[in-house]
Amino acid sequence: MTSTSPCPPDSVVAALRAAGCVFAEDEARLLLAAARTPDELTAMVDRRASGAPLELVVGWAEFRGLRITVEPGVFVPRRRTEFLVEQALAHAPGASVVVDLCCGSGAVGAALADALGGAELHAADIDPAAVRCAGRNIAPFDGRAHEGDLYEALPGRLRGRVDILAANVPYVPSDEVALLPAEAREHEPLVALDGGSDGLDVLRRVAAEAPEWLAPGGCLLVETSERQAPTAVDAFARGGLAARVVASEEWYANVVVGVRP
Repeated sequence: MTSTSPCPPDSVVAALRAAGCVFAEDEARLLLAAARTPDELTAMVDRRASGAPLELVVGWAEFRGLRITVEPGVFVPRRRTEFLVEQALAHAPGASVVVDLCCGSGAVGAALADALGGAELHAADIDPAAVRCAGRNIAPFDGRAHEGDLYEALPGRLRGRVDILAANVPYVPSDEVALLPAEAREHEPLVALDGGSDGLDVLRRVAAEAPEWLAPGGCLLVETSERQAPTAVDAFARGGLAARVVASEEWYANVVVGVRP
């Protein structure tokens, strides 16, 4: 493809198919809608064909009906994580204080705030790029984004007040990161993927301190794999939470839900 002439829709689809994009027609529609000029379209198609995630190419990801801004170097929200949001709302439909820990783009917090209406929302991440991105996505809900290592990032006044603590922690075992698709390996930060030797290092830290931050009856929700779920439940229990696993075949998702007594 050249940068001197417009790219017809058929040529966009053909270029994406040649690059191995399974949903070439759908992706072509998004790229055609996002590009402001023929040259920009050519550049976007080239980026996608070279392996950049579609969401980073167009600058946004759809998540529970919201258009979430995503930026280079920030974890792209997965649609399966909508299941975690659904479980949080089912447990605490009247939540007034929400924390999105390990927030990445802030998609989970934004979706929760959008559904709840009027909840106090905080998002936190150790990665400055993620904090900046999340800040943009939660601003429409008057949310505040904080930079720091897990709970160290949060205002102390939230202790004992959080109704929903959503923590989309990294849970890929270190020696399996190399097996991830190139889109994740090459374009997303390692800190958002690598969960340590068994993938549960960050989860254990989150579960251990969660009761200090949760309101009575408040819930912690963490996504994990089916294989890791029993160990994750044990970590929640050691932290003093009543834990259970909720699974969805439709979303291919497993969420551990822990409730402060």
